[in-house]
Amino acid sequence: MRFNSFKQKLQAGQPAIGVFSAVRSSLAAAMLARSGCDYVVLDSQHGEWEDASRAEAIRAVYLQQEVHVVRVRANDYGRIGRALDSGALGVVIPMVNSAAEARAAAEAMRYPPQGGRSGADNLSAHLGNDYHTWANQELFLAVQIETAAAVANAEAILAVEGVDGCLVGPFDLALSLGVAAGSPAHTAAIRQVLQACHTTGKVPGLFAGTTTLARFWIDEGYRFVTVSADTHLIEQGMRQIVEEISQGR
Repeated sequence: MRFNSFKQKLQAGQPAIGVFSAVRSSLAAAMLARSGCDYVVLDSQHGEWEDASRAEAIRAVYLQQEVHVVRVRANDYGRIGRALDSGALGVVIPMVNSAAEARAAAEAMRYPPQGGRSGADNLSAHLGNDYHTWANQELFLAVQIETAAAVANAEAILAVEGVDGCLVGPFDLALSLGVAAGSPAHTAAIRQVLQACHTTGKVPGLFAGTTTLARFWIDEGYRFVTVSADTHLIEQGMRQIVEEISQGR
């Protein structure tokens, strides 16, 4: 049995730190996993991943003894099932704005009787032939709260059985609210989602973007904290090198 270490950490009340992988490279995904983070999110919404490359990356992350999470393109039964069949131990669903949408995601996420997922283990053979016996318990479903409507409905969304937690999308949320990221109204909305998580007993999560914001929101009570993305890390790392060399001339 493959236990979901990052889900166990979250359920114990500890923060889990992760990163988005957008570049279509199983080697790059494995290097992210080797960094010591708690999970890697293969981003099929805004990244380059397709079915075949994503399945390869899931196995590459697995070999690093790290947890593989997939953000699907949309709240779609087929896309969710395909990600799970490939071996994802967690799924992030973008743009969930209502309890009805959250129920649809939860239905697609787990096998009967907890859900309506279709069963097949061809692509997840690396997880063992007992996968079906533990999948429902170990899989992690996070719905993204990233609009004004989702914030207003956050408690109802998170109360849905089968939803394990959320991932606040702060940039889309700021656009939806019509305010600047980091403004008092924006911060209040993120805190409102945190309170909804506390009320429903679900895991609060967000994309932080920087280590400073990650530390701030962990201190506030967020636990499922995705800090950066491989695209940003590549650019920032090379930019720092160029600046350091230029300053030494």
